[in-house]
Amino acid sequence: MTNLHLKPGTTLKIKGRIADEADGFVINLGQGTDKLGLHFNPRFKESTIVCNSRDGNWGKEHRDSHLCFSPGSETKVTLAFHSDEFKVELPDGYELTFPNRLGYSHLSYLSIKGGLQVSSLKLN
Repeated sequence: MTNLHLKPGTTLKIKGRIADEADGFVINLGQGTDKLGLHFNPRFKESTIVCNSRDGNWGKEHRDSHLCFSPGSETKVTLAFHSDEFKVELPDGYELTFPNRLGYSHLSYLSIKGGLQVSSLKLN
């Protein structure tokens, strides 16, 4: 999705089902495919969540071992965009933060890839 015009303070709620055979999924927020403020990537085989940013090249990965997702399950993720950071609330209420390394004051791009079939998407 492009041309979103998300400003700091915006919250994005994503609900969906993780495919039975999924290795993980990816949620990207930014200004384009090569300009990502947040790359959120749960990886089931590694039992970790990888967050990163991309401005032509990938930044340093941030890894979190609190993986509460599993293949074949219904799930929800809430992403909050702030001027200095992104906050991600996981299905069990655990919250992780990732800095707004690129200093974005607006986001226009969202992509969801991999094993997550989205059933609802809500912007607040």
